[in-house]
Amino acid sequence: MKLLIKAGQVIDPTSGLNAVQDVAIASGRVVAMGAVTADFTPDRVIDASGCIVAPGLVDLCARLREPGFEHESMLESEMSAAVAGGVTSLVCPPDTDPVLDEPGLVDMLKSRAEKLHQSRVFPLGALTKGLKGEVLTEMAELTESGCIGFGQADQPIVNTQVLQRCLQYAASFGYSVWLRPQDFWLGQGVAASGPLATRMGLSGVPVVAEVIALHTIFEMLHSTPVHVHLCRISSAAGLALVKAAKAQGLPVTCDVSVHNLHLIDVDMGYYDSRLRLEPPVRQQADRLALRAGLADGTIDALVSDHNPVEADAKNLPFAQAEPGATAVELLLSLAIKWANEDQIPLSRALAVLTSGPASVLGNSLGSLQSSLGQLAIGGVADVCIYQPTAYWEVCDANLRSQGKYTPFGGYELPAQVRATVVNGYVAFDASKEGA
Repeated sequence: MKLLIKAGQVIDPTSGLNAVQDVAIASGRVVAMGAVTADFTPDRVIDASGCIVAPGLVDLCARLREPGFEHESMLESEMSAAVAGGVTSLVCPPDTDPVLDEPGLVDMLKSRAEKLHQSRVFPLGALTKGLKGEVLTEMAELTESGCIGFGQADQPIVNTQVLQRCLQYAASFGYSVWLRPQDFWLGQGVAASGPLATRMGLSGVPVVAEVIALHTIFEMLHSTPVHVHLCRISSAAGLALVKAAKAQGLPVTCDVSVHNLHLIDVDMGYYDSRLRLEPPVRQQADRLALRAGLADGTIDALVSDHNPVEADAKNLPFAQAEPGATAVELLLSLAIKWANEDQIPLSRALAVLTSGPASVLGNSLGSLQSSLGQLAIGGVADVCIYQPTAYWEVCDANLRSQGKYTPFGGYELPAQVRATVVNGYVAFDASKEGA
């Protein structure tokens, strides 16, 4: 299929391109940008006047709830939500049901996702069997099935000897390890430690839980150099350690969740279970540090941490509610909101959603390595087209995800996605969905 995107403001953070021009696509690749030859006869034309044409977004943390919820067609709804938010590639954590610790499960997930012709899905394999932190998985077999790295989701490895063996094995074969830094014993709370949690009678997760875990990881990396991606940094103290580790040349990258970028503990109000999140949102000083770290490049990527939770699991007392929130459709808008509030250049706001996360994936992308997260002639045709001046309301009717619980419910957010192209195929078109 030949596609022509006309008269959009094309912004590519990788090359620094920022110009109003056309983009021609054929056979899943970008074949021309700017002047398009007269002999190019498109099968379809998208008028992008007044819109931003950007690389497709890459979300490093989005749960699709499959395997585990096939009877509810969760994969179809969450993939639909992803492309409606301009997300063309996403990483699926291994904490499915059953856990992604067997090649057959990974094959099934990738097969179902590919048949939908929507976002690209990059599964993370489980680092240990059942995520129990005891026995290493068959990483080689999982890699052959399509896993781009290995992690524990939100389950820390208590035994540091096991963690060391995981890092050593991964280093031997060049695999990436994805860890959310949190000490098991100190991380059993449901809210961020502080005066508010104390007054509300909620068990707290102190900043030191993140700090201790980071110190442990970094000390191991001094003797076992392997790429470790730190998932969802939540504190100013933790971010300072990451910055120091990068300055020392340790092979680490990190991301932050949209929730920790915008919210703080007082937003819990009167035990609002929509704020029951992992990691918990912390105090104002932490949020300010995270926003600054994302702006200056210490933090490599902004993630949705999409985790759709059903009503029965959310409509409970705060401490008993299941952690998680719907966010994949909000990722772009919340990045633009941050940029507007902090006067961040648009190119940087898009970089943390495109080239930044693509660089985290790095060698794991195979043939996609050189072109994912950017717009370039000859590169893969993954495109997000959005109208920067259009605002939309976060409400049930406007969310395609089956999970309707989000702390941003009722917000008016900027940047409405008009169309999403994945591998040259128009996976989402707002004009055809009555949007």
